[in-house]
Amino acid sequence: MSKLQANGLEFEYDEFGAKNATPIVLIMGLYTQMTAWPEPFCEDLASSGYRVIRFDNRDVGLSSKLHGQKAPGIGRYFLSRWFGLPFKVPYGLRDMAQDTVGILDALQIPSAHVVGASMGGMIAQNLASLHSDRVRSLTSIMSSSGDPKLPGPSAAVRRVFFATKPGSEDKEAAIKRTMTILAAIGSSKYRRSEEEMRKLVTFNIERSLYPQGFIRQFAAILSDGSRVERLRSITVPALVIHGNDDGLIPVQCGIHTAECLAGSRLEIIDGLGHDLPTPLLGELADHIRKHVLAADQRT
Repeated sequence: MSKLQANGLEFEYDEFGAKNATPIVLIMGLYTQMTAWPEPFCEDLASSGYRVIRFDNRDVGLSSKLHGQKAPGIGRYFLSRWFGLPFKVPYGLRDMAQDTVGILDALQIPSAHVVGASMGGMIAQNLASLHSDRVRSLTSIMSSSGDPKLPGPSAAVRRVFFATKPGSEDKEAAIKRTMTILAAIGSSKYRRSEEEMRKLVTFNIERSLYPQGFIRQFAAILSDGSRVERLRSITVPALVIHGNDDGLIPVQCGIHTAECLAGSRLEIIDGLGHDLPTPLLGELADHIRKHVLAADQRT
């Protein structure tokens, strides 16, 4: 793993495959480190002749933290919606899309296939809308258009997700909280054992524990609003992947995202929740591989 400077910040990143190969950039979701893109998945894509790049977003992992910049809470967000009050955030998803542009610049990459998961999908959507010349194709995984009419998390997920928001710097408490959340949002047909889950969660928390980043990233999502018009402006080839077992961002959100992207392909994966389970990594890689190959053949 290495570091680079981009958009006035420092980013931790990792690469797989040859540097002269066609690049695929992976953008991860809310308060989730780049390590959530499993190495076997990255290596699988790279083995097909691609340069695969993953990185820690700002405010998470080993990338720059915006210490001291306070974000408004969800209560302030709803007040702003109801009464038209200002909702100011330290940064938005468009700023995070600009981070990706800066990373491409730092690596001297003119354009790349962009793959985003969850919040990463929202960032990738903004990137394809605002910087289409830098995006060879878009893949939006378990994400949403941001349309306020779409359904939100299931009641069971809401209870866990909002009752266990990050706030403690205690390592063991963070491990238990994260395991509870992942169990609630993960693919029910492809559960990891508790031992495997604890090992994975512990590794990531020991790598980085920074609850303040969650609050600022969550505010960035809330402030981004509906991306429907931005999605309709996107002309690059687009693939939308969603699971029918997603309790955090329901499958209807993925379906609507695809409807807003002209000419996009929609793949609904049976049993996929809001995670990247090992048994489905090959299928996910195959969909992305087919998509980027078709996109390159168009140009």
